[in-house]
Amino acid sequence: MSNEIEAKETPIIEFKNVSKTYTLYKSSREQFSALFYHSKKLHKHKALNDVSFKIYKGESVGIVGNNGAGKSTLLKMITGVSFPDTGDIIVKGRVAALLELTAGFSNEMTGRENIYLKGYLLGLKDKEIKGNMEDRVVEFADLGEYIDQPVRTYSSGMKMRLGFAININIEPDILVVDEALSVGDASFKKKCKNKIKDLIKSGVTVLFVSHNKDNVEEVCTRAIYLKSGTVICDGKVEDVLKVYESKNKK
Repeated sequence: MSNEIEAKETPIIEFKNVSKTYTLYKSSREQFSALFYHSKKLHKHKALNDVSFKIYKGESVGIVGNNGAGKSTLLKMITGVSFPDTGDIIVKGRVAALLELTAGFSNEMTGRENIYLKGYLLGLKDKEIKGNMEDRVVEFADLGEYIDQPVRTYSSGMKMRLGFAININIEPDILVVDEALSVGDASFKKKCKNKIKDLIKSGVTVLFVSHNKDNVEEVCTRAIYLKSGTVICDGKVEDVLKVYESKNKK
């Protein structure tokens, strides 16, 4: 937990007074018009509001909050998909994101070929993919002969298994997980959880978003509770979940 980390250590992730506002459009026509005409009537949504926190190497941090709390926006900023309007974000190391697990797949390429394609998109070289990583992905995904069949022949569950296997085996410094443990059957879910725990033990920093309290407690030692784009509570996972549950009792 962050308050137990020596001050001399440098955070691997740091948010400094980060804010992000989105414009919400009623229609595609209104969005197109906004390119040419400024309107004060457009609805603004503040996804993050002056958010600050530090996460250190090897921490496993749960991000909790109701829908619309700002969790996805926060993760998108860590992965470099979105950027703040104000404030600073520091992220150090290779990030593997278990968000859109099947993003970047080519349906006409085989599962094995897609391992290379996804690897290239993540910035890996041939020598980093060929051999150990490729073998680990194939073994973990456990797709049998389908690994050499076009991805268009896969079910959605098979695609997600392959996506999870690729992202979990690229040797990341930071692993971002957003409800990805809904992948596959009970046996595969357990396999995924065990792999995440092994990564945490090896020093990988994990950010875990889930609405499942038990999953958060099982994987994380610290949690950050977001509400309406603001950090309400940051501390030991059991303490934060108590606050989160108390705020959501009907």
